[in-house]
Amino acid sequence: LLKNAGEGPVWRPVPPEVRERFRAPAPRAPGSVEAIYAEYLRDILPYRMGNIHPRFWAWYMGNGTLTGALGDFLAAVMNSNVGGGNHVAPLVEAQVIDWMREVVGLPKGTSGLLTSGASAANLIGLTVARNARAGYDVRGDGVRAAPGPLVAYASAEVHSSNHKAVETLGLGRDGLRAVPVGPDYRIDLAVLERQVAEDRAAGAVPFCVIGNAGTINTGAIDDLPALADLCARERLWFHVDGAIGAVAILADSVRPQLAGIERADSVALDLHKWMHVPFEAGCALVRDEAAHRAAFTLTPEYLAHEADGRGLAAGAFWPSDYGLQLSRQFRALKVWMSVKEHGLDRFGRMIARNVEQARYLGRLIEAEPRLSLMAPIGLDIVCFRFDPGGFPPAALDRLNQEILIELHEQGIAAPSATTLGGRSCLRVAIANHRSRDEDFELLVREVLRLGEALAPGAAQGSA
Repeated sequence: LLKNAGEGPVWRPVPPEVRERFRAPAPRAPGSVEAIYAEYLRDILPYRMGNIHPRFWAWYMGNGTLTGALGDFLAAVMNSNVGGGNHVAPLVEAQVIDWMREVVGLPKGTSGLLTSGASAANLIGLTVARNARAGYDVRGDGVRAAPGPLVAYASAEVHSSNHKAVETLGLGRDGLRAVPVGPDYRIDLAVLERQVAEDRAAGAVPFCVIGNAGTINTGAIDDLPALADLCARERLWFHVDGAIGAVAILADSVRPQLAGIERADSVALDLHKWMHVPFEAGCALVRDEAAHRAAFTLTPEYLAHEADGRGLAAGAFWPSDYGLQLSRQFRALKVWMSVKEHGLDRFGRMIARNVEQARYLGRLIEAEPRLSLMAPIGLDIVCFRFDPGGFPPAALDRLNQEILIELHEQGIAAPSATTLGGRSCLRVAIANHRSRDEDFELLVREVLRLGEALAPGAAQGSA
């Protein structure tokens, strides 16, 4: 499957007859493994998402590796619960966390936890931030005891997982202020500073600023040193959402853009994106171990940790003390094996190649009059659209939306869509270790072909 990942369509829809088979009730009698595997080959494998294909650039996903898959298999065979205890799995997780700490540049003693992804890692970071900067015992008294509305800040381009986290923390939709961005899609620092001052004057309790190490729409990196300075002045927690680009610090060509991330109080990482660990693999890092532990630890008598280092209930690192989950899979093994196999420097070279591929695609787009870039290229994300001229804005939006669907349904390529400046466009997130220059050349040719074929219908639809 992986050897021939570039063959066949990137994606294909699930046919009605296959969908119908997934409505069947649970079997009451046993079945043979051979028959079950045959069903998998017939009804499941052909209709995958497509993110192992070299022309998959939708949303922002890694493409997996064979060693990572093997790590998942071996972890499942061991079937370890990594909530805690005196066994090897927490040691592996602790080592992986320390590796990620070194990558980001946080100091020794930094705490961490492997998570399902950056959504969970953002929730952990923001939970610690709220509890550490609220000025009172949030765990004991709850958010209802806050002297004023607790408020976090992020650019309008921040990932939706941060909004969900703030809402989950009981702070409401207004608990996260969306600060405008400039033409480069980075947070407007002057507006941010003014908003913090105005909120304090109105009786609110600012507690955190979220910086983007790569935004989801365009890959823009906020001015992290300036945000760190502001947080230090205002005594705010500095959280960095690094799901898109934090690991790009491994690439020599990108590292200067990420300066300042080492000053964060907490960082969220996605290892199943640009490090291609099979889903799921994220990481939360927290500079203040005591604050991290204080936000989550709860040890009833049936989970008492043996202090003398003997027996199964011993173990210095109980991951359940640093997050919500007690039952946790051994996700560290696939990360550990992947890093051992490839080495961090090789990941850096691969990331640098993707960044250069984004620039190459940008040059192809700029050389074609019927295509237009919609934003500066940040890291490895390219936003553009087909625009032959003479179309009303709404019709041009519909045309590009239809081009995207045709790219998907014909199995040609899988970019995604977004809206920038109120206008629809194609979004190509190039975090794919299997992509080659010819894949981007094909994408440009096919967008032009589809655009010309669809343009008359789009023009009639605008009448």
